[in-house]
Amino acid sequence: MLLKNLYRTSFKTFRYYSVSNLMKNPPKILITGGLGQLGVECAKYLRYKYGTENVILSDIIKPSEEIVKDGPYLFVDILDFKGLQKIVVDHRVDWLIHFSALLSAIGEQNVPLAVRVNIEGMHNVIELAKQYKLRVFVPSTIGAFGPDSPRNPTPNITVQRPRTIYGVSKVHAELLGEYYHYKFGLDFRCLRFPGVISSDPPGGGTTDYAIAIFHDILRKGHYQCYLKPETRLPMMHVKDALRALSEFLEVPNDRLNRRVYNVTSMSFTPEELGDAMAKYVDDIRITYQPDSRQEIADSWPQVFDDSEARRDWDWQPEIDLDNLVRLMLKEVKEKIVANGLSS
Repeated sequence: MLLKNLYRTSFKTFRYYSVSNLMKNPPKILITGGLGQLGVECAKYLRYKYGTENVILSDIIKPSEEIVKDGPYLFVDILDFKGLQKIVVDHRVDWLIHFSALLSAIGEQNVPLAVRVNIEGMHNVIELAKQYKLRVFVPSTIGAFGPDSPRNPTPNITVQRPRTIYGVSKVHAELLGEYYHYKFGLDFRCLRFPGVISSDPPGGGTTDYAIAIFHDILRKGHYQCYLKPETRLPMMHVKDALRALSEFLEVPNDRLNRRVYNVTSMSFTPEELGDAMAKYVDDIRITYQPDSRQEIADSWPQVFDDSEARRDWDWQPEIDLDNLVRLMLKEVKEKIVANGLSS
């Protein structure tokens, strides 16, 4: 029901877009790195819009029975170019959504692997998209900026000198995609996401404290944060992230003045998030013990300027901090109960 309501809301936004042809002749979509933070929910969202069989989820991880039942799933290694070619040809893929990547904190722990997955994998995907004339979407991140970038606000076009391999790989992806667009006419699209918050367990990103805090508070009543209480970062709920992705994919090319856009919903600190949670949960306790992720967070934007996305394709967030807290408390409680994780 939530996905249906979310889809109805998104469809209204498209009253000016030519989406009728997409509904009559839906694209065949391949999602790489599909078992990460966004992939599974993205597949559900797009399957509702375009039909279950038209959205193929893929990864190198063995899927759960639930994933397999939800729709098509394939083993896809983004480092295997010939394997990618075969899948695109056999399944007549039109759009490719490339989620495969090692996130910020995990990437710093294994830089050689991050280079292979995040950079070599991107080379394969972008060349594949050029060869078969695919529309390709690659997410970017607030991590694509660094300490030399203006932080409050961070505009769409500014200095980008990241200090993590994750950020470096995302700047590389942005520039490579833009080059292929201008050189070869590739329909490359990229959104720079802030921290994306969902009920799924945290996956190794620096902004994932905003997920872990709900799991720990609801299970144990206490959360130890690895960032300082005053650390401000841009955030959005996964529902806004998926809606932004879906709307952006459907925008006609002649409306896009750029191939890469900032999108966001809000900015807050761990302390502000804790205060918002305290309105709904009694006796919560948050302590702070900053670690190496603090240095990463200190180099990232505090407030994202997404005015160009709002201007060019009518992007508008719908979930504010209070709504985010209420959604997360409900969704994480349900997940804890379903998985028998309550302490």
